[in-house]
Amino acid sequence: MSEQQISAGSPEFAIEGGRIAKAYQSFRRWPFIPVAIAVSLVVVAIFAELVAPHDPLEGDTYDRNEPPFWAEEGSAKFLLGTDHIGRDILSRMIFGARVSLIVAVTVLIAGAALGTLVGLVAGYMGGLVDEALMRLVDFVFALPFIVVALVASVVWGASLELVIILLSLFTWAPFARQVRAESLQLKTMDYVALARVAGASGLRITVRHILPGVVNTVMVLSSLQVGSLILTESVLSFLGVGIPPPQPSWGSMVSEGRQYISTAWWISFFPGFAILLIVFSMNFFGDWLRDKLDPRLRQI
Repeated sequence: MSEQQISAGSPEFAIEGGRIAKAYQSFRRWPFIPVAIAVSLVVVAIFAELVAPHDPLEGDTYDRNEPPFWAEEGSAKFLLGTDHIGRDILSRMIFGARVSLIVAVTVLIAGAALGTLVGLVAGYMGGLVDEALMRLVDFVFALPFIVVALVASVVWGASLELVIILLSLFTWAPFARQVRAESLQLKTMDYVALARVAGASGLRITVRHILPGVVNTVMVLSSLQVGSLILTESVLSFLGVGIPPPQPSWGSMVSEGRQYISTAWWISFFPGFAILLIVFSMNFFGDWLRDKLDPRLRQI
């Protein structure tokens, strides 16, 4: 037996292998990378003025289309290069992260609150109330969101407020449908029946007994919606009906770099990669949260 084989079979090697396996299992058990990316997005968005190396709205045509620092003609002054009018790509991405965070948080709060309320009322009341509210949900799902956004931008003009309102009007429906399904199941449970026999009002039963049972569902759905909201906001900005220029937005940055893709690929690549990274991260985090909060849905 060779020295390498003896080393591989030694107790020290087994202990080290066990540590590596334990670290790998821990890495799979907890979403370190998605959480790190999400926390980085929040920190960068909050402290954008302190983190950004340059003003995102000011540029010098002398520095236009400068490549990233590792390229032959790049410089450390602009780490990710500049756009077609000399604005720093990294600084614009940092401030674009703030826009994405504002949209995602505001829309989630509004959509989750309204959707949870509608779902609880529909699930507990049943009958005609349930039927009417669910037809309203079906109507929202049937509306072509992009067409509505295009018409709204023509009528009222593109703005951050319009993007938030439009996304909120379309985000509550998935929450309402899911919460309604959970409420229909929970209201048949024994503890709800006992509360009804004890004389508890419908409002008290809904708030004290049914609402806590749907909180986990709302949390999971919210985490899965974050990536979708950021992607949708980017699509609207890409089409010119989202965040108006010169306000930086990842979607508008991708759109601005389309005509320079052959000569200045970094203008579109880096904001597009940021969108991809945050969407994937939030989807992975949502899957992990779903598995933690509902073991019945745990993937093998």
